[in-house]
Amino acid sequence: MNALRRVWEHFEEGFIAFLLAAMTLITFVYVILNNFYTLFYWLGDYFGGNEFLLGIGDAILDMAQAMTWSNALTKALFGWLIFFGLAYGVRTAGHIGVDALVKLAPRGVQRVIGVIACSACLGYAGLIAVGSFDWVHTLFTAGIGAEDLGHYGIQQWHIGMIVPFGYAMVFVRFLEILVRILRNEQTGLGLADEAADALKINEHEEPKQ
Repeated sequence: MNALRRVWEHFEEGFIAFLLAAMTLITFVYVILNNFYTLFYWLGDYFGGNEFLLGIGDAILDMAQAMTWSNALTKALFGWLIFFGLAYGVRTAGHIGVDALVKLAPRGVQRVIGVIACSACLGYAGLIAVGSFDWVHTLFTAGIGAEDLGHYGIQQWHIGMIVPFGYAMVFVRFLEILVRILRNEQTGLGLADEAADALKINEHEEPKQ
């Protein structure tokens, strides 16, 4: 079980890195193509209407105009990054915790509040997962192509299926937290504490006397 967990966690990190890299690469290529052809047009004019250089400029311009799918694919990848990253944020305490007053309460009270908060998160994640699954099923039945991506065989449900999957993973992560709270292994949701992080940074940056 622990080995399977480690495999999944490595997959999570690798897939998030892949999504970021793909978004960056697509945007980079699109921007380069949309600005690079002017260089060859300028060079072609500079060398007296050199047809070879002007032809390269035309070819680059055609490639840039053919990349109408780049914005749509980048948005789709960004959506996948958001919903896939939700559960990763829960696992790594990436979400900001608003619990300054809760931490002033006794440990027992903190555990009770943690159980209530975790139950609310489970209810929300479960509700969104089920509701979005119905939405994706409707898209699957309709068979509507994705904007600027439909002619490549990509349909709207291909992009939207990350929503129920992402929230199902969020449900699993909060279920793990609830189990740890009930086992008295932690008191709250284990979210990020910006104030504590800022104090730690300040301690490291403070010059020694």
